[in-house]
Amino acid sequence: MVEGLQLGTIHLTVTSTGPLGGFVPEMNVVDLPFLFRDGEHAYKVLDGEIGRGLLNKFDAVGIKGLAFWENGFRHITTAKKPVREPADMKGLKIRVMENKVHQAAFRQLGSDATPMAWGEVFTSLQQGLLDAQENPIPIIYTFKLNEVQKYVALTGHVYSPAPLLMSKKSWDRMPPDIQKIMFDTALEVARYQRGLIREQEQKQIGELKAKGMTVVENPDRAAFREAMKPVFEQFQGQFGKDLVQRIVNTK
Repeated sequence: MVEGLQLGTIHLTVTSTGPLGGFVPEMNVVDLPFLFRDGEHAYKVLDGEIGRGLLNKFDAVGIKGLAFWENGFRHITTAKKPVREPADMKGLKIRVMENKVHQAAFRQLGSDATPMAWGEVFTSLQQGLLDAQENPIPIIYTFKLNEVQKYVALTGHVYSPAPLLMSKKSWDRMPPDIQKIMFDTALEVARYQRGLIREQEQKQIGELKAKGMTVVENPDRAAFREAMKPVFEQFQGQFGKDLVQRIVNTK
């Protein structure tokens, strides 16, 4: 879909940041584990100068970055045992996006981090080819992963934005007044969409419980943060320590 934006065969798409590093390498800075303290911290960064700087880099590859919408914080689901601390992840075969940061983070926990296209994940979990996967609650709920996973641990290890991107060919055909409307509306809808996600999360956690899924609400997030710290330090150099520090220091 992102390549379609470059070609002009697709006008708009909303995507996870996972594959975007292949177009703008700096974009994967947001995938550093425990980079964001909470949602408000993420919004402050992504709606401000730092986020705009990241989106503007897409101009060079034929794409217009409009705004950061969201999927939410990512959590871990498992089939056979609950996850409460990093040691529980050892030896588990977990599906991750084709994203070097995510892969390294779970390998640091001793997991078999397996990149896999999303369309193959449900069947692979169903057949026992995978033990676990990680995603925000709305994805876990919408794709009925409770049918193939018994446990979900609310680790919140990575915040997952969903950038709204537009083909630059389509953008450049718009007169300036329409461009402004498009840009302003993308930001306005970002705030609305995030509100919907927050409402959905609480409701959907309750519904997942009702469907028989065990929710580990208080895994040892401090221990997960410490266990993934080497990955944070490894990749922050690639993205630029100054950029990472600006994000961390944002109040």
